[in-house]
Amino acid sequence: MSDWTNIINAATTNDPLSGAINTPIQLSSTFNQKSFDEFGEYDYARSGNPTRDAGEKAIARLEYGHYGYLFSTGMAAISSVLFTLSAGDHIIVSKHVYGGTFRILEDVLPRWGIMHTFVDFSDVATIEAAIIPETKAIYIETPSNPVLNITDIRAVVALAKQYHVCTIADNTFLSPFLQKPLDLGVDIVVHSATKFLAGHSDILAGAVVVNDKKLADQIYFIQNAVGATLGVFDTWLLLRGIKTLGVRMTQSSTSAQKIAAYLDAHPKVLKVLYPGLLSHKGYDIHMSQAKNGGAVLSFDVGSQENARTVVEALDIPVFSVSLGAVETIISYPPKMSHAELDNDALANAGITPGLLRFSVGLEDADDLIADLDTALAQI
Repeated sequence: MSDWTNIINAATTNDPLSGAINTPIQLSSTFNQKSFDEFGEYDYARSGNPTRDAGEKAIARLEYGHYGYLFSTGMAAISSVLFTLSAGDHIIVSKHVYGGTFRILEDVLPRWGIMHTFVDFSDVATIEAAIIPETKAIYIETPSNPVLNITDIRAVVALAKQYHVCTIADNTFLSPFLQKPLDLGVDIVVHSATKFLAGHSDILAGAVVVNDKKLADQIYFIQNAVGATLGVFDTWLLLRGIKTLGVRMTQSSTSAQKIAAYLDAHPKVLKVLYPGLLSHKGYDIHMSQAKNGGAVLSFDVGSQENARTVVEALDIPVFSVSLGAVETIISYPPKMSHAELDNDALANAGITPGLLRFSVGLEDADDLIADLDTALAQI
């Protein structure tokens, strides 16, 4: 079955009672039990709900995984995966990781004795050099946010298997439509489903997908114990958004490729970070594990003042945090997604003062290019 068909089928769950093709919203926090000695499938909505179950089955199917779990936010999903680690454990993480993930690794997990090491994932040898006896996991983010560094997923998986280490991959930037880390051997896939999966800037959601039953049981225990589950109405909105995932990713990625090429040739732009460009150092690896370059790019205009000028001169894009929506969103990572990082940490992550992140929506690419051309002329 093609991904196009799989997306529609995964997000369409017929109601067995009415035959409705859209998943019913079960607004119940608790469920009546059959008898004193016989309980039904559901008891309390934190532990399970028919609407959320439909969403979890859908996200698992999109990633070609066996078990899916939905959380209240992307960070709730990522944190729940990290909470499977124990005191004394060690995790290796890309130094180009998302700011929210950086924050929980730096400021929360150390309180519980969980250690981490940030390294450059563009070279597998540097990852291997960071492995110690306490290492239990390797955390991949490819393409990375916001500098779009590429990690060779297959190579990292092979290394992890050699040392009996779990692999985790954040697949937010590409979605299952463009990249499937589980098929490449990764153990756990995480998403900020707020982004491309939902696609309309109207909900917060996170997702985790695994194949292994033992890992699935650990994730479900944390999900239920912590209670950061996705509400039923947001689950319904997520399912509705998933139905157009293929159309949105195809259109936005096509536009992003065209915009990246335009920016790459612009004299006012110092560099463009987009794995769909032949000039990107990770191009070959990326195209071997993903369908195309994706819908997000970043570009450097040289200074914070130039970045401010461009942002304030643009008319079409929304200037805000987040990405992966039908509207184009431009962000300034040093003050937004990575505001928690000090100057040294920003520099180590490759985030320069003039860097802007550009999440391409469904507007006409030529209109966006014309808008960028006007804005860049101001610097």
